Amino acid sequence: MAFGFGAYLMWGAFPLFFTVIAAVNPLEVVPWRVITTLIICALIVTITRRWGAVAGILRSPKKLGALALASLLLYANWQLFVIGVISGHVLETALGYFINPLFTILFGVIFWREKLSRLQWIAVSIAGLGVLVSTVAYGQFPWIAIGLAVSFGLYGVVHQRIDAVDGVTGLTVETIVSVPVGLTQLAILAALPAGLGAFSHGTLVTVFVLLSGLVTAVPLILFGEAAQRLPLTYIGFLQFMTPVIGFLFGYFVMHEEMSTARWIGFIGVWIALVFLVVDMVATLRRGPNARVTAEPKTGPIALGG
Repeated sequence: MAFGFGAYLMWGAFPLFFTVIAAVNPLEVVPWRVITTLIICALIVTITRRWGAVAGILRSPKKLGALALASLLLYANWQLFVIGVISGHVLETALGYFINPLFTILFGVIFWREKLSRLQWIAVSIAGLGVLVSTVAYGQFPWIAIGLAVSFGLYGVVHQRIDAVDGVTGLTVETIVSVPVGLTQLAILAALPAGLGAFSHGTLVTVFVLLSGLVTAVPLILFGEAAQRLPLTYIGFLQFMTPVIGFLFGYFVMHEEMSTARWIGFIGVWIALVFLVVDMVATLRRGPNARVTAEPKTGPIALGG
């Protein structure tokens, strides 16, 4: 729970971070983010002497394939998020991460046959109805929100299927796979008339672009550890932290417009959150025996290896 709490708290602060580098092309931000993340991971792996574990995964077609799939899902999620924040759609990214736990819970049922309580089913239904009504009333499908929810929900599913891989090693392999994609994207941008310009917007923006790897690696490592220990239903509960912070930033700091249609969607999801909180508290009060079906599908992996 501590790993998950730390990961989602840091992710909640991402809109503020990427608003600072809003002058940079969002299609250029993600490749540099991947490259700097690999540098951070390489340093951590070297210090903790885990290159043997990394090499072992690279020699395992099954684990490498799973992490490669996770890498592509994560890259897509990053790109959608950065586009949303830099283009002034912070509230839609927040909506995406509000919906994300619902997809995570449903994926738990579909892929792991996790049993949901009556309150959890009510929560999923209310939130789904709220988002549907909001979409119809707003007249525009929330592509960024749905894309974020699906990509990261599936990312969590893939991580649940990866046995005996700690967060640091897993993220290192994922970034190794992502770097060729990022370099290709940079090459295409460099060939366009506008070219590359991530480091031409002043010292502060340059520093933040270079720090993107560090602020990316830390919460992802924490998430990797949490995903190994917690069932998808618990991960779904923790995920509400990120959109709450994002919503507060978009509404009170960025002053983005909140139409009636948008309020319907958000309120529907918030009501669902209340049901999930009530269900979580009730489950915890019943004690360990009531949570047997909620045990993780993989054994615990220590961060120290």
